[in-house]
Amino acid sequence: MEKIYFVGINGIGMSGLAKIMKCQGYDVVGADLVRNYVTEELESLGITVYPEHKACQMKDRDSLIASSAIHSDNPEFQYAKEHNIPLMKRGELLATLLNNKLGIAVAGTHGKTTTSSMMSAAMLSLDPTIVVGGILPEIGSNARVGMGEYFIAEADESDNSFLFMRPKYAVITNIEEDHLETHGNLENIKKSFRQFVEQTEQQVLICKDCVNVRSVFSENEKISSYGIEQEADIMAKNIEIVDGKTSFEVWIQGENQGRFSISIPGKHNILNSLPVIYFALKFGVPKKEIQDKLLHFRGSKRRYEILYRDQEKNIKIIDDYAHHPTEIQATLKGVNSIETGKIIGIFQPHRYSRVHFLLERFANCFEGLDELFLLPIYSAGERNDSGISEKDIANLVSNIPVTCIERKEEVLKKLLEEAREKDHIFIFMGAGDISALAHEVADRLQK
Repeated sequence: MEKIYFVGINGIGMSGLAKIMKCQGYDVVGADLVRNYVTEELESLGITVYPEHKACQMKDRDSLIASSAIHSDNPEFQYAKEHNIPLMKRGELLATLLNNKLGIAVAGTHGKTTTSSMMSAAMLSLDPTIVVGGILPEIGSNARVGMGEYFIAEADESDNSFLFMRPKYAVITNIEEDHLETHGNLENIKKSFRQFVEQTEQQVLICKDCVNVRSVFSENEKISSYGIEQEADIMAKNIEIVDGKTSFEVWIQGENQGRFSISIPGKHNILNSLPVIYFALKFGVPKKEIQDKLLHFRGSKRRYEILYRDQEKNIKIIDDYAHHPTEIQATLKGVNSIETGKIIGIFQPHRYSRVHFLLERFANCFEGLDELFLLPIYSAGERNDSGISEKDIANLVSNIPVTCIERKEEVLKKLLEEAREKDHIFIFMGAGDISALAHEVADRLQK
């Protein structure tokens, strides 16, 4: 492997690996139909990013990296097969890199990006290699090559690619039904997580507050627990919220480690911080340094990212990746814990299969909103075999006003009108292209 071709190189996971390989001296090019915020960084590193998928672009390449989202009719994929060019999955390459270092892999249905990003920020002085699923402000990227022994990365269960990993340390934030188009049912998901834990060599931290995690794992020499509500090895106690910041004591094996504070809201982010604090202390980062890093951690891109703020009028535009009902619920609880005023949600459902399998779960996940706008489902390349639509979600939500919007221009106009009033918090949620709409609203308000 010397001349590598990445199919779908602008994806958040693929781009991180492309940067790592380029910085390690490999000849890297790639292609993607969509140009986005990572493209310029790739090009600044000297990586050619083709705007189309063409077989001729593969002619001088000796390896192809592709995610599970790439279909077999992709021309570069077909060329590689016809010319016996080795193909490797994205998750397989990530695992190969992580397995060769002291790997810390963060797994779970939700919270992987925030937890791995927070851990990267807290352990930055140890010079780790980092691959996370969002742009981390502390490094201005989603990846970095470090000279230290640690490799911090997300472990993706969506296509079971995390089973390529053999990390030294691991975190399991939660286990829930998701990506059922791949797994089929919850029991299969639990089975994959069991195998992932078996493959972790030294220590696994599990979130004991998650009922599905408790049903699969119990503490032993290899597995330690963390939580707030359940008695655990690592616990957050005496939680306080003051001036938008959440403060709490951290107890490890019955010993008070002191008080830590985070600036991102929600109980789920307290939970996300606990394995970060534990491992950072374990690996020798000074406590005061960890406290400072967590206090100033603002989240990675699209994790409760504040795009616009008018303090005088109390108006905010917030961009968030939440797309699973549990993530939406946790995000909105966090919003309500620190924000005042009318809270308006703009949600873009993600994948027909997810909405189909989890439809009933969307009925009550928007609690805490005063108004909800629903955009059409973002397909992520799926066919709509079930005939599902955003209207099926709207029909289930009965406790707040819901408006289905076919064209984004309609919601843009309405939101800009409402943003002229005081005390309005707008939170855009979804894993598709809704972020562009959030940025457009924010840009219009700043003019």
